[in-house]
Amino acid sequence: MTDWSVLGTLQAVPALDRPDLLGEPVAHGLKALDAADAALVGVAEIDPALADTAQFCEAYSSPLDRSANCVVVAGRRGQETRYAACLVLATTRADVNGLVRKRLNARKASFAPMDDAVRLTGMEYGGITAIGLPEGWPLLVDAAVAAAPAVVIGSGIRGSKLALPGELAARLPGAEVIEGLGR
Repeated sequence: MTDWSVLGTLQAVPALDRPDLLGEPVAHGLKALDAADAALVGVAEIDPALADTAQFCEAYSSPLDRSANCVVVAGRRGQETRYAACLVLATTRADVNGLVRKRLNARKASFAPMDDAVRLTGMEYGGITAIGLPEGWPLLVDAAVAAAPAVVIGSGIRGSKLALPGELAARLPGAEVIEGLGR
């Protein structure tokens, strides 16, 4: 078992033991991981009204600097749009117009519209996460997330949160660790 204390006052269980607390793509993504890696991921049920990071951390005494937000970015060059997910600590913001734009080889990059992010990921807004992303999407992970002993991330739904080691986030499918992604 791993340290899921980043979830504050919540009691976590192995995520695959509670598929009802996972978005469908997240459950699929966890099942696709090596069993030992999947066992490192814990899930805890929360009040969906408290899914936004600041509210979650305050309500459940979870450290803000150990919560990682996953944002979907759309990069455009001409008529082509490329997507990526960025995982950065909640105390930082993703460098969308610098590092992410360059990584996507785009002229312009911005946060994907909510409807697009929800439709493309199959996850709920406010629960979009790094596990179970669409095939072929890069997952850009800030080095500070990768170095964290454990982080809290979304679960694909607003009614729960996941806890996992930062080094596992750095090894998820499509993951690339980028120094300075979160600023």
